[in-house]
Amino acid sequence: IRVNNAVNTTVAPVTDSELFGVEERWDYPQSAGDCEDYALEKRRRLNDMGYPLGALLMTVGRDADGGGHAVLTVVTDMGDFILDNQEPRVLLWRDAELTYLKRQSQEDPNDWVSLTAG
Repeated sequence: IRVNNAVNTTVAPVTDSELFGVEERWDYPQSAGDCEDYALEKRRRLNDMGYPLGALLMTVGRDADGGGHAVLTVVTDMGDFILDNQEPRVLLWRDAELTYLKRQSQEDPNDWVSLTAG
């Protein structure tokens, strides 16, 4: 909760087009970034605190408006929680207003697994 709040309140929301002049670029934010940049920074901070990378999974999907969106899924023994720059609360995955498409594999972060049926 502390990491989610700290990143959400210190990183200004700016699109990659505005920040870098390209449509999509995944990078750690300095003071501004878009959804995947927030998720990357949360992942880095939690990993620095000792959380294993296999429990910190970049996840992509569609937000409530149908737009592309990235969040961080934190896998715990109490369930999978979503850390989202558009939501101040840390929610269980089923309570977040997202349609999940894919996320990093727990076994190999270079592999992505589908979260859709079919």
